[in-house]
Amino acid sequence: MTISILKAVSFLILFPFVIAVLMFCIRNSSLLRNFVAIVGGFSVMATAIMVGIRVLSMKGTTHNTYLTATAPHDHIIMGGELLLMGIVIFLSLKYKKYYAILLSMIGTIPVLAMDFSGYTVEGYAHIRVDFLSAVMILIVGFVGILICIYAVGYMKDYHNHHTDVEDRSNYFLALLFVFVGAMFGLIVSDNLGWIYFFWEITSVCSFLLIGYTRTEEAINNSFRALWMNLLGGCGFAVALLICNLRMGIANLSQLTAIIPRQNMFVMVPVTLIAFAALTKSAQFPFSRWLLGAMVAPTPSSALLHSATMVKIGVYMLIRLSPMLKGTFTGVMITVIGGFTFFAASLLAITVSDGKKVLAYSTISNLGLITACAGTGTTEGVWAATMLILFHAVSKSLLFQTVGDIENCMHSRDVEDMHGLIIKLPKLAFIMIIGICGMFMAPFGMLVSKWAALKSFVDSNSVWLVLFLVFGSGSTLFYWAKWLGKICTVIHQSYELEDITPKSEMISLVPLTCMIIIMCFAFPKMSDIMVQPILNEAFHKNIPNVIGGSDVIIMMIMVAMIFAIPIGSRLLAIGKKSKMTMSYVAGVNAGDDRHYIDSFGKERPLYMSNWYMTEYFGEDKLLAPSIVISAIIVIVMLIIVCGGAF
Repeated sequence: MTISILKAVSFLILFPFVIAVLMFCIRNSSLLRNFVAIVGGFSVMATAIMVGIRVLSMKGTTHNTYLTATAPHDHIIMGGELLLMGIVIFLSLKYKKYYAILLSMIGTIPVLAMDFSGYTVEGYAHIRVDFLSAVMILIVGFVGILICIYAVGYMKDYHNHHTDVEDRSNYFLALLFVFVGAMFGLIVSDNLGWIYFFWEITSVCSFLLIGYTRTEEAINNSFRALWMNLLGGCGFAVALLICNLRMGIANLSQLTAIIPRQNMFVMVPVTLIAFAALTKSAQFPFSRWLLGAMVAPTPSSALLHSATMVKIGVYMLIRLSPMLKGTFTGVMITVIGGFTFFAASLLAITVSDGKKVLAYSTISNLGLITACAGTGTTEGVWAATMLILFHAVSKSLLFQTVGDIENCMHSRDVEDMHGLIIKLPKLAFIMIIGICGMFMAPFGMLVSKWAALKSFVDSNSVWLVLFLVFGSGSTLFYWAKWLGKICTVIHQSYELEDITPKSEMISLVPLTCMIIIMCFAFPKMSDIMVQPILNEAFHKNIPNVIGGSDVIIMMIMVAMIFAIPIGSRLLAIGKKSKMTMSYVAGVNAGDDRHYIDSFGKERPLYMSNWYMTEYFGEDKLLAPSIVISAIIVIVMLIIVCGGAF
């Protein structure tokens, strides 16, 4: 029996909400809750894979558009928008954060008024499943669901270690599945009103997840995330009103089909949607909400950073990308993206909190994806799509592994991971794969940066090339530093008890395997997944971005990774090795584990990095970066929107 694509995507949107209700009803950790999460989650994953394969196997251009008459659905969505606004108002009153009420009402009430008054443009399909949707469905269905399954075991351990936090894990797990359902809804929606509705669900869900612990820090951070995302939502709402009331269009595909040279006014809603995407993808000056999200339990960090929240913004920019080439909006997007990539990579060097390094790394990589999308070139879209794929899998794995390391060591500080390869060998191996996936050849992030550099050169953007070169240098620095800490063995080199539950390995093992598979399969991924997206987005057959010479270079890199250590070992055969003791500010005790200080006492040897916080820390860099980027965004918004009228 062949299930239609419409039925399958309806299942993907609705079934996670059903699982969320069940998870909420099962209040305590139990086998039943594990069963519901695993069986329900894998059902969603299997459906997502089925939809992805069916759509990606189509030839030419997809024509999967559905649901033209949607009156009952529209009423449900209007009720949902009222419910979301009510939740924001209630919690804002409770915590006396009144500005959030204002932003929520500014975004929601005009849209509802348009819907109730009947001015909304009707008669067009509301659902569209094209190649880009299919790739995003695979990401959310695979990575997002594995995070949800991982969260079931993690939250049990979390509350064993955080007895001061009220156990509301049923509520937390329910929110994760709601988040996944909203993501599916957003990805397959073509109607701007529907996209806006699912967009707001993700904003409210992230707000609730970040505030899970109800500490003062969590509440402040959650409201920061809320107002920044509501601000972007206001921009989206204005674009939605302009499209319906002035331009007579209701769908995103209709908007992106307009050629800017023939109608420059179209760049107003495009710029407003791009602005909303910048807030969602945590670009400077809106990055602080994502940094504040670290206060929440690890699964929410993994979900926000890898598969859902932040990917919405860059997904929307890729949709708009063909319209951005040669426009001032494209310049705005590339400048903000390039600057974010460079500044966030510098900031990642200055911190030792593992989750914070990952957060800055996420912001930095999203900046690169944003810059690629802003160029509007085929190479840029290719690089942006590949970066999304590799970043989603690698970053999800890294966040989950850091969470498990924290549970085992009671610390997530990079400095405390010294000698992790001996302390927790299984988790260390997974961390090494994840880190290599982020920056080392032949893993896909490096291949994608290759294409990004090509797109920046082709777009004659000198500043982008500089941002990419120096940002990549900083990226190499902090990842290599972390990798070195894991593999270096000097002090406290004894194995710790690994308490990682088997249920969490259900997520970690597939993600680790997926990174390795993607490393070798990237040429096929380009042919099957990314090239069709380019052909459909630019309405013509695009030559392969990665040619035969690029593949040969990558294969040489793979060979060198094995050849260098094997060759070194062969050259060392038969030669007498010499043990070199570490140089310390004292006398090495002879075991390379201790030294004698100036008082003649034996002390344990410890190696630590210098973070130069007095000259180079967050206090010195973060505020200036936010101010500079805020000025750039404001000035460019005034120029673009003002010039279009």
